Amino acid sequence: MPLLTTLVDNFNDNVIGPNWGDSYGGATETGGRARVPLVAGAYAGYQTGRAWTLAGASIYLKLATRPAASTGTDVSANFLVTSPVEGTSIGFKYNAVTNKLRLQSNVDYYDPNAIELTYSATDHLWLRLREDGTNVYWDTSPNGSTWTNRRTLATPAWVTAAVDQCALDLYAYRDAGVTDYAEYDNVNTLADGAVYTASAALTADGATTATAAFAAITGASLTAEDQLDADVRMAARAEAALDVDSELGAETAGSDTGDVDFAVSRPTTGWVVSAPWK
Repeated sequence: MPLLTTLVDNFNDNVIGPNWGDSYGGATETGGRARVPLVAGAYAGYQTGRAWTLAGASIYLKLATRPAASTGTDVSANFLVTSPVEGTSIGFKYNAVTNKLRLQSNVDYYDPNAIELTYSATDHLWLRLREDGTNVYWDTSPNGSTWTNRRTLATPAWVTAAVDQCALDLYAYRDAGVTDYAEYDNVNTLADGAVYTASAALTADGATTATAAFAAITGASLTAEDQLDADVRMAARAEAALDVDSELGAETAGSDTGDVDFAVSRPTTGWVVSAPWK
């Protein structure tokens, strides 16, 4: 069930989006706005398909450009939510001839109890329609943020019955006079960031030229905090020359027995004893 609250468009891509597939009479998206021409004797409108619901929803927009009366006697810019029944609708009508803003709930194209306000380009720049399950409200605002309620009406039965069958119709008409247009903007959004689509012709040069880039390397000065201590390591390498003196001499006192141990025992079998032992 798509509520009208979810219909959002700031018209900045200059292409009529798919939500507005029932637009008619030469309506365009131009200069970041929905532009509806007023050509004498012809109706034109920026219109959605019948797939939306007003019950429990709200929808607001900015009437950015209003048509001039010129020589016409019936010149208007309209912001209406329409039902499946022809001539049954609810919303706003700006009358360029009388400079009145009409807050209406139409049956058979007319509301005998409509409220009309002298139009203020400041106070009535933004228009909002909302429904809360009990009533329908018509609100106006100078900035799209601070709203003033202008009319309250018990919700018509068709609003709750026409689930997914309503359409939003931003239409304009003049019976005579110079052709001009009405413009609508910022449906359910205050964001107005521009989006531009353009084409570019690219030409390739036959030769590719390299551009030298200058690179600078700078030195850095490092400052040590507190104190930096270096560990000292000592390595020693020593060489030693060893000289040995050798002396050979004869022992005049006879054999040196000081380092000889004698074991005296009886001879055993297999031992041969020779001189000087017996």
